[in-house]
Amino acid sequence: MKTNFKKNLIILSITQLMIVIISLIFHHNITLNSYIDISFFVTAGYILLSLLLFTIHSGFYDVMSKSFNYVLSRKEEKRRFEDIPGLSELITINEKPLLLHGLITGLLMTAALIVYYA
Repeated sequence: MKTNFKKNLIILSITQLMIVIISLIFHHNITLNSYIDISFFVTAGYILLSLLLFTIHSGFYDVMSKSFNYVLSRKEEKRRFEDIPGLSELITINEKPLLLHGLITGLLMTAALIVYYA
């Protein structure tokens, strides 16, 4: 449990450091407005990626990926449609940490918005 918490804290720290570095690169300074802008895109990226992985793991794209694999495979390979693995079986990335980091970054962005408008 402690190692998981440490790992999440390290990834969250790296994410915040990346936001500051990107702010320095594109805006040439660190302001609350630039932090909010960049963290919005980082939050959106984390959450959209976790939702995409959730959709893939649900089996939504399995038939389409199996069909493409079946049609585009060589004629020498005599494969049955049932033998082709689905996309949900091939991609094993866990989407929960991405959602967690996206939500925490979004909460930090919301706190920065409250400070900005207060």
